[in-house]
Amino acid sequence: MNGGGLTTTKAPFIENAIQAGKRFIDQPYELYSVDNHNAWRQLYERIKPRWERYAHHKFLEGVNNLALDPIAIPRLEDINQFLAPLSGFKAKGVSGYVPAYIFFDALRQREFPTTITIRDLNNLDYLPEPDIFHDVAGHVPMHTDRQFSDVLVRLGEVARTAANLAAETKDTAERVRRTENIIKAMARFFWFTIEFGLIRDKDKLKVYGSGLLSSFGELAHVVESSEFHRHPFQLEWVVNQYFEIDHFQPLLFIVDSFDHLYSEVDRFEQWMLEGRLNVVSPGEPLVNEEDLKSFLHLADSG
Repeated sequence: MNGGGLTTTKAPFIENAIQAGKRFIDQPYELYSVDNHNAWRQLYERIKPRWERYAHHKFLEGVNNLALDPIAIPRLEDINQFLAPLSGFKAKGVSGYVPAYIFFDALRQREFPTTITIRDLNNLDYLPEPDIFHDVAGHVPMHTDRQFSDVLVRLGEVARTAANLAAETKDTAERVRRTENIIKAMARFFWFTIEFGLIRDKDKLKVYGSGLLSSFGELAHVVESSEFHRHPFQLEWVVNQYFEIDHFQPLLFIVDSFDHLYSEVDRFEQWMLEGRLNVVSPGEPLVNEEDLKSFLHLADSG
């Protein structure tokens, strides 16, 4: 409890790991400071009543199944012991950004790249980077559900299909153009489902997206407010809808069930194979060079 601190953007351990080229890392639990644990406690304490009101029942079951500690940052090894018999997933510590294909391929192998730092105690409401509260308290409870975790694995399989398509495209410029569009479409799909998804749960509107479930302010807003749009999930809208990360979302999509969500992943892959995702609308998110290279690795390796 008296470690040097693992505060987001202020952790020497993370800086050293990045400089050493270590993407996947162990969780140095002894480095968490008192302030780090206090940040977790305050985040957990204030959001728990909103989970009980707005979260999908599978998320609430997941919180209980993981036995999340409300006052101290969880150990990933403990989380993984609970996850193993439920879905086979595991939380895998990372030093920071993970290129898109590597991220999705980890999902295919039932591994979730997990940030180990936590936001500053004096800035609990928003940060652009993921932290352990977002990843563990927002994402991981849903990973206890086999049906939902199978959706994540399926997304990883779709990413592999995309990489194989890139490898089969002979013209370099065309390969890059198509792959950039597919990555953009995948990022939008993930954003409007896994991160910011809404769902019908026993005839009520509930939340399953981790970006919402780790946001105290936005979690209530998306269910109660009349100041933004909620629409039934439409794949053609989702893959062509840009998003921005630094404010409340103006448009979100509702799935009927996790079976429905799984079927939309299947449909996404079919559209990709048919060439329907070779061109999607411009705008956010931008595709950076690391993400593009991660998908083109099969083509680049010959």
